[in-house]
Amino acid sequence: MQSNDSTIYLISCVSQKRDQACAARDLYISDWFIKSRRYAESSPCSWYILSAEYGLINPDQIIAPYERTLNTMPAKDRRSWAKCVFLQILEAEPGLKQVIFLAGEKYREFLSLHLSEQNVKVLVPMRGLRIGEQKSWLLRHSPLLVEQA
Repeated sequence: MQSNDSTIYLISCVSQKRDQACAARDLYISDWFIKSRRYAESSPCSWYILSAEYGLINPDQIIAPYERTLNTMPAKDRRSWAKCVFLQILEAEPGLKQVIFLAGEKYREFLSLHLSEQNVKVLVPMRGLRIGEQKSWLLRHSPLLVEQA
């Protein structure tokens, strides 16, 4: 999935999932994920899912449900995960200039460092917002969600 303007959205995986393999875009079923997905899809840019199990996932990729999360993973394992995901991003988006994270701190921390070192601009529009505040922010900023409200 090549983005048109060298910007991508990265959305973190969530614990609420369907119980069978399906396209990654449809596997995650939490209200937060659905709102984040619709927000990213309202942009002409590509978007990917950050999966604790699979790394960088194209939304169309078929994957099975899993239980792994970065939130309970030791820092050394999160560092290793971030390095692998960074390499996946470079392969998927070779001309990348900007990343917009819709993901928590544990999913961003080490990955942001790798991206910044490559002069990729890192944006975190919902930084510091609690989950309910993030859902409200997504509702206010997504044309697709506003139309459906």
